[in-house]
Amino acid sequence: MSASLLYPDKCPFCLSLLPEGRDICDNCVRTLPWTGREGRSHGDFFSLCLSPLRYTGKARQGLRRYKFSGNAAAYRAFGRLMADAVRAGDAGHYDVVTYVPLSFWRFRQRGYSQSRLLARALAGHLGIPFRRLLRKRRHSRAQSGIKGAAARKANVSGTFAALEDISGKTVLLVDDVLTSGATMSECSRILLLAGAERVVGVTLCKAVKAQ
Repeated sequence: MSASLLYPDKCPFCLSLLPEGRDICDNCVRTLPWTGREGRSHGDFFSLCLSPLRYTGKARQGLRRYKFSGNAAAYRAFGRLMADAVRAGDAGHYDVVTYVPLSFWRFRQRGYSQSRLLARALAGHLGIPFRRLLRKRRHSRAQSGIKGAAARKANVSGTFAALEDISGKTVLLVDDVLTSGATMSECSRILLLAGAERVVGVTLCKAVKAQ
């Protein structure tokens, strides 16, 4: 008996069974909260951030299952959607794909780094080298539990460090969701200090309204 019969693939957004070779069901392709032209964001240190979905409805449910309910296999479908957003939204050249890292404590708690999996999938789809370029120096509170852009910025200030010199490189920086942009901005600042010429962010979702 094949593995596909024992463990059939399910749509990461609605959990319906999928035919072989598909990673998202037809209904979700039609009804997901696509960002369209609103999927382009700008920040203090990243020149652009591309996000295919708004963080609401089935997109929010699917991402939360991926992060908090052990549905790690969803990274494949999510990575493809993010790669499609990069192809459609920006024609630039990229030297390397990296990701926003978790603290050691958060990694132990979750068992995997959601942004690392997304970054590896994205790099594979785009044919761009993948490298770990950042580490988290200390554990910080989850951004989702903090209200206000200033408080979010303070929470992540000084928490990341670069692992190598990346002089002249254009970097694709991956995270799961863009809310206030504080985490993306802080990681981009560190990458620029490490020599990056340009940082472009990519997230699966963008918050409907930044907090």
